[in-house]
Amino acid sequence: MKAPHGVALVGLGMASRPHAKSLVELESEGRVRVVSAWSPSDARRSSFHAEWGLPIADSLAAIVDDPDIQSVILITPPDARVALVREFATAGKHVLMEKPLERSLSAAFELVVIAAQADIKFGVVLQQRFRDASRVLGERMREAALGELTSVQVCVPWWREQGYYDEPGRGTLARDGGGVLISQAIHTLDLMLSLAGPVDAVMAMAATTKLHAMECEDFVAGSMRFANGAIGSLIATTALYPGATESIVLAGTLGTATLAGAELTIDYRDGRQEAVGEPGTSGGGANPMDFPHQWHRRLIENFLVAVEDDTEPAIPAREALAVHALIDALLVSSREGRQVKPISHNGSGAQDMESRT
Repeated sequence: MKAPHGVALVGLGMASRPHAKSLVELESEGRVRVVSAWSPSDARRSSFHAEWGLPIADSLAAIVDDPDIQSVILITPPDARVALVREFATAGKHVLMEKPLERSLSAAFELVVIAAQADIKFGVVLQQRFRDASRVLGERMREAALGELTSVQVCVPWWREQGYYDEPGRGTLARDGGGVLISQAIHTLDLMLSLAGPVDAVMAMAATTKLHAMECEDFVAGSMRFANGAIGSLIATTALYPGATESIVLAGTLGTATLAGAELTIDYRDGRQEAVGEPGTSGGGANPMDFPHQWHRRLIENFLVAVEDDTEPAIPAREALAVHALIDALLVSSREGRQVKPISHNGSGAQDMESRT
């Protein structure tokens, strides 16, 4: 019988909850063994152990040096990533990391290079792709069931209380790398790219509303032109009380698909309708963690299989470079008041984008 996969969890803040729930379930089924969890905060280590009963590491070095740990799930803020990934990669440990990869596209690319040079599996947590409705829509797009794509509408009408941004570093360039785009809308934008293909050019306006005291943007409106010729619109905010479900609408020559959270409806022009999923919460309101953990569990299981079978995870970290480039282009467009083409997510391009931001 195969031994359980040895896993460590690094970073025990709010975002650790769906990971902890998933790991506890998987451990009870003999699928994984949570060897240890760690945070630099004594209080977080204590409260995490009290709530979940999982073992706590004495230090980060203990995780790096532990041969029983095959994979690390990394949930620290983005400003603490490069050094950590380098340590884990050098130790031969595979890394599954929460979005975003880093604060800038160039730093994100550096992480991808570090992982590639160490020959480890490097995945990113963009769990909206693991919803049943998202998977079905992906299949329909690959089948060209909507015909030729003509337009895309993306709306992320979320809400966060001021207290959310009162946490030191949240919504800042220094810790998070930005506001609503890189911290919240990144999920929906990544899913949009996986369904509709790359964006060729954007025009955008980003701002901070009167509802929040924060450094970075809490509202972005923009237009997009896709490489396949479709046009699109985007609204993303955390300043729309009380918050509502994010949505992606894909219109094609044969029908229109509306993906609202975990619920998909496709209206075909021949009169057929297809519906998948069911209404549910997605963390768009005052409680950011108000969503099912099953999407995280599916993503974690997929990553474990990739490690064990030496295959690619469903969302390798390098794929997230595309959404980082799109976010950067939207913000550059807003600052400079012009149309911007998202750069190719390669080494020289990443450096070029950083010089412009």
